[in-house]
Amino acid sequence: MLTHTSIPVALHIIGDEKSWAIANKYLLDFQSRSTRVTDRQHRIIRQDVMTLANRLSPMVQAMQRQFSYKPGNYYSHPLFFLSLALHKVLPNTLDKVIMLDADLKFNADVSDLYAEFSNFQESNVIGLAHEQQPVYRHTFQIYRDKHPGTSVGESLPNGHPGYNSGVLLLDLQRMRQSKLYNDLLDASRVEDLAKKYIFKGHLGDQDFFTLVSMEHMELFYTLPCNWNRQLCQWWKNKGYQSVFDRYYNCTGTVHIYHGNCDTPIPVD
Repeated sequence: MLTHTSIPVALHIIGDEKSWAIANKYLLDFQSRSTRVTDRQHRIIRQDVMTLANRLSPMVQAMQRQFSYKPGNYYSHPLFFLSLALHKVLPNTLDKVIMLDADLKFNADVSDLYAEFSNFQESNVIGLAHEQQPVYRHTFQIYRDKHPGTSVGESLPNGHPGYNSGVLLLDLQRMRQSKLYNDLLDASRVEDLAKKYIFKGHLGDQDFFTLVSMEHMELFYTLPCNWNRQLCQWWKNKGYQSVFDRYYNCTGTVHIYHGNCDTPIPVD
């Protein structure tokens, strides 16, 4: 990312001592040989994952019950639910952040990604790209069977395939100000939506965003697929080969590769 970045970046590393040590090592190494940083250096701000999770404990626990298979499952870790309520724990001096998975490769300037905030409509609080596999076609299958012709879990251009949270644009200020969004963080509201759509998730925060978007699309800005080009094809041979390409299709120059499910990322 920093290789392509033309502006100084503040990196909030959500992790532990080991995470910070690894990030700091790479950052120092990069800055020692970089010619792109001018008047200011990139910097790291430590955010302890468990401290944040403890501050958000009731919300995290409610979401874990709804959007992970069971305790100990990979996506049951509190890390995968913090994006929902970062606006409650990060300083009010921060009004916008970009939250990124670790399995990404940038081919574009992060400032161009940040510029996508300017495309938000007034009601949008979060920006993210569509899911590029038929994950939610599968997860919403019972609801889809009961509602023939529904757009829920259907592919583009007329359906709603759900969202992927590998690249998130969080307008913290709008998240703080949105009564609707904060009401939806209540466990009972989430449970009601899950019952309505007969939904049990397993992918953490992106399940929440997807479920909420089925009724409140106005909260979300859909990021172009090029900014989160997901490479995983796990679902292709799980009974969805005939429709897979309708979800996986993404044309144009790739700005960010996402090597989800440990998929190798192309080497330049």
